[in-house]
Parts: sequence; C-alpha cells; structure tokens
Amino acid sequence: MNPANENLNEPIFKAVQICKTFGSTVALDHVDISIYRGQITGLIGENGSGKSTITSIAAGMQPATSGEMYFKGQKHNPSSMIEGAKAGIGMIVQEMGTVPGITIAQNIFLGNEEQFKTFGFINAGKMNKAAKEALDNIGFTGVDPSRYIDELNMQDRKLVEIAKVMYQNPEMLVVDETTTALSQTGREIIYGIMKRMKEENKAVVFISHDLEELMEICDTLTVLRDGKLITTMTKEQMVASEIKKYMVGRKMTDKYYRDDYEDETRDEVVLEIDNITSGKGMLINFSEKVYKGEILGIGGLSHCGMHELGKCIFGDEKILAGSVKHVPSGEIIKNPKQAVSLGFGYVSKDRDTEALVLTASIKDNIVSAGFDKIKNKFGMITNKAEKNYVNKQVEELTIKCASIDQNVQYLSGGNKQKVVFGKWVGRDCDILILDCPTRGVDIGVKAAMYQLIYNMKKQGKTIIMISEELPELIGMSDRLIILRDGQKSGEFKRSRELSEYMVIESMI
Repeated sequence: MNPANENLNEPIFKAVQICKTFGSTVALDHVDISIYRGQITGLIGENGSGKSTITSIAAGMQPATSGEMYFKGQKHNPSSMIEGAKAGIGMIVQEMGTVPGITIAQNIFLGNEEQFKTFGFINAGKMNKAAKEALDNIGFTGVDPSRYIDELNMQDRKLVEIAKVMYQNPEMLVVDETTTALSQTGREIIYGIMKRMKEENKAVVFISHDLEELMEICDTLTVLRDGKLITTMTKEQMVASEIKKYMVGRKMTDKYYRDDYEDETRDEVVLEIDNITSGKGMLINFSEKVYKGEILGIGGLSHCGMHELGKCIFGDEKILAGSVKHVPSGEIIKNPKQAVSLGFGYVSKDRDTEALVLTASIKDNIVSAGFDKIKNKFGMITNKAEKNYVNKQVEELTIKCASIDQNVQYLSGGNKQKVVFGKWVGRDCDILILDCPTRGVDIGVKAAMYQLIYNMKKQGKTIIMISEELPELIGMSDRLIILRDGQKSGEFKRSRELSEYMVIESMI
C-alpha cells in the first residue's frame, strides 16, 4: 500500500496490472494505481507516459487490453463514459468535450434527456432551467442555456463541459489538463470544485504539466513514464527537480528558454499591421511592425484580442478596417491560402478542431500543407516523395508513433502538437504564427519546441508567439507586446531585468 495512505481505508478506485496496447505501441505496461477518498491525487509524466490512457479507461472512454479495475469495492469495467458516470466517475477531458450544432443545455444533458420527457417529447423549458442550475452551481453565471454551444469561445465551452460532469455528482473526478484551456477565472472555478470534492470525502485525479500547480494543489503525486508507474510522492516529498528526474529518467535542468540578451538591431520589416479592427470587435485600431528574424511575443488576459490577432495576420479572421501587409511582396493578406503561398504558417491554439484531422494519418496531416513542395517537374506527387517528406519531420521532431500511417487521434497531446509543427516546419515557412504552441505538452517537449523556435529565429525566420504563459513569453521573446481590450497596452524589450510583475501591470 502507498505509504501516504497507510492510515486510510480501502481505495475508492484501484487498478491492478492494467495494460493497454495500440497495435505495437504499449501505452500502459502492467500499471497498479490506487486512488483514495479525501485526496487530490496528481498524475504527471511526459506526453505518451500513459496518464490520460489510464484515467480514460477508468472513466469508460476506452477498454483496457488486460488487467482489472475496482471502484467502491466492486469490479469496474464500464463500456462507455455514460456507464462510467453512472457508476460515479466523471472525467473532464483535455481537448474539447462538447458537441457542436446543439444547445448548451443539450450538451449538458446529452445521453440523459429522458428525465425531461413529457408524453414522449422533451420539455425544452425544463431542460434549460436545469442546465442553468448546473451552470450556476459551478459559478458560470449569466449564460443562456438555450444558446447554441458554437456561440461560445473555447474556454466557455470547457466550463459547460465541467457543469455537465458536476451535474452527475461524481464520487471520483478526473481533471485531464483542463486548466491549460481556462482563463484565471475558469481555473479558480475548477480549483474550487476540486477543493470542495476533497472536503466532501470524494476523490480527485488531477493531470497537469504545471509542476507548481500540482505541488500546490495535490496531496499525493504519481509519476508515469513510458506506460509504467515510476513512483508516488507525498506532499512533503514533492521536489521539482526530483519530479522532473522521475519523469524523464535523467536529471533535468531548469534551462528551457534562451539565455542570450544582446540588443540586436533589426531594420527589415516583413509585416505591417495597419490600424486593423477585427470582425468580432476583439481588436480595435491595432497597428504594429514585425521584423525579420525576431520572436515577437503577444500576451494578455482572456478576451484581450491576442488570439484574434494571430488569425487576422494569417487571413483567417475578417478585418473590418485596416490591413495586414506582407512587405517583401507588397501584398495585402486576404486569406490563409494566399498567406501560405507567401511563406506563412499558423499553429492554432485549438489543435484538435482547427489544426489537425484527427481521423487522418500522421502522413496525411503533415503532407497536407506541403503538396506544392513535393511535386515533381510533371506536377505529380509520388508515394516515395510523400514518405520522405513526412519521415524527415517525424525524425527531426522525434514524433513517437507506431508508423506514419497511424491515426493522429491515438497520439499523445505533445506528439499531436509536433505533427502540427511538422506541417509548417516542413514547408520552411518564413513567418510562423504560433498560438499557445506549448499548451498541454510536457517539459521535455516544451524544451524541444523552444529550441526549434530559437533555431528558426537564428535562420532569419520571423516568429509571432501568442501565449497565455508569461514565463515563456518573457523567456523567448525579443519584443513582448501586451494587449488589453483589443489595443496595445504595453511593449517590452528583451531584458534580464524584465519580470512578470512588470508585465502584469500592463495587462490589468
């Protein structure tokens, strides 16, 4: 038994020798894990370590290949997440867990609509009222449940998902990387829910790549690596350097970011953003010049307009007034196809719905942005050219996969992100717009991505890095621009003295 729990009763959940394979890929290798009431149990590990796999099996999202599970002392083998929820396990998934094309209320009660039927018809008013109560109960107030879910932004859709899971009153809650998709307000909501469940003697399993967050919130922390359980630590045993060592199997340093601070002179303008106002009104009369060979950081609080800015530059967001000019060609950017032809690349924040086709292979995803790069002189694309093009990206980005024909949906979050990078790195883009490029990836992948970004800068590429994480903006940017209410509220040059406190002053 885990020494942290010797004075506690039997675990609420227990996995015994759980294995999970996807073809020749071993995702879980004879994992034993116990979860106890009255505790927040953290799970951490590099992408592909098995964190999401073991919890998704517990919740009923997918079956184990072998092994046994017990929940509340009974054999547990749910065939679906609905069955898992009825047993008492709720899971808030890492990526988007809502269904487009239906209302907020219909999302909350999807699979449980029977309770609102009267004479064979669903009473929409009754459902909307119950949905509002569910939203109010988690602190997400002032939203009309009869609205279509598509009208909400990514963060608010995640709050709807949380309301759905909590309405089912789970005894064990799995929070899989959810906080990375939430604003600070949303994070406080989920932290409050976890704290309340602990006080009610229920159980929480919290998956995160944020070490500080885990060390502050969790009572115990379990480390997985390559599908195996490595160790479980009590709160007193949690030391950042030790956790990182267990995660990667070697000692890690804290040096992720650039360590150069020389004041470079840049005079070659590659982009002129001239007084743009976006169609959704998130940007108002925004102007900026972007230079060749610089990493331009863009930050701010939720709804400040930074994500819309990235889309406007790429031609993927309607501009009501103003323009984005590609200076070397003199062309005004009108749409993504034109931007790509001019050497732009765009890594979207919403990876699974905007950047990848999950049901397609790694090969098809990477090559989708590079057909013009691999055509022969007759305009033909051969299988050999495709494979060589994709294999180069898989090797250089160290994408862990069974083969390039593996479906992207079966990859870990970090390897999915590498596939997105591969689409644009393969094209040798001159201007790369990165929207939250390290969201939901582990420390090893982060370090590799930061090095890749820095190498591209050294090659004279222009990087526009949009992020909600101040440390990486300060650590990687040559210049850092802060947005507030759709306008520039601060600008900072790269400096050893630049601190989060100095930047936050411009955000609030």
